[in-house]
Amino acid sequence: MKLTPKQATLLTLAVLIALTPFFFPSGYYYRVGALIFVNGLAVTGIVILTGYAGQISLGHAGFAGIGAYACALAPVHLGIHPALAVVLGALISAVLAWLVGRPILRLKGYYLAVASLGFGILVSMVLNNERELTGGPDGIDVADLGLRGLLKDLGLDLTNGEFWYFFSGLCLLLGAWLALNLYNSPTGRALRALHGSEIAARTVGVDVARMKLNAFVVSAVYASVSGSLLALQNKFITPDVAGFMHSIEMVTMAVLGGVGSVLGAIFGAGILTLLPQVLTVFAEYEQLVLGLVMMLVMIFLREGLLPSILRKLRGTGE
Repeated sequence: MKLTPKQATLLTLAVLIALTPFFFPSGYYYRVGALIFVNGLAVTGIVILTGYAGQISLGHAGFAGIGAYACALAPVHLGIHPALAVVLGALISAVLAWLVGRPILRLKGYYLAVASLGFGILVSMVLNNERELTGGPDGIDVADLGLRGLLKDLGLDLTNGEFWYFFSGLCLLLGAWLALNLYNSPTGRALRALHGSEIAARTVGVDVARMKLNAFVVSAVYASVSGSLLALQNKFITPDVAGFMHSIEMVTMAVLGGVGSVLGAIFGAGILTLLPQVLTVFAEYEQLVLGLVMMLVMIFLREGLLPSILRKLRGTGE
């Protein structure tokens, strides 16, 4: 039986998540794997916004910051469970994305990117300056999720690294499944139509403004949940999660791996998460080498790493 692209993508992810730990030389790599999955979830939202709908945002780290600080502040000030704080952060991000997106998404090209960047910077400034509430640049502690203790009571005793590796992996699988289902749905086809040409999409009856706003809101929820997972995993968070460089990292991961492909973007998240650790041997030249590698990929593999590699393999096979 031939697998559909959606089934093949999900099966590939599931196999990688399940089998990769057998090759870990130490428990530290569970932490690295969990970080890859968290970044992969964030860039899956970028795929929906940029890969499907053709819109560019340079402020998505702001939504990650909202999700992260919801997990830090809501259990303390509202007395709710950290799991409910994740949902609260996602709801706040969705509402803000809807409010901010209505005027921003009337813009196009560089103007849209700059406007979204302004939102991300605003969130970062609030988190840095409201010291009494957020702890300012020093950061703030985050409550424990409590799920690992529940699993231990049920007889499944996992280390902290193992728990967050598999839990983040499951969240990534769920996020990828939702994004892949969206691709061939009527909404997904409408998003891809406006990516090709907004005028043509409008001509065939697509509500361009509504579709762009929907994509922006959904991608904001992905970013928020990824920020929440990062905060809960580290049990500590700083305003850097909402910083400009984090937004750039999200977009770069998606573009590096292939922004039109869910699996490609996750692959890019893995590469960009691992590469700085591999390049530590270059000491002070680490950032220079990293930039050079990214430039070469953008010049010679314009579709992104994974789609370009797969296309060359298919060509070789033929």
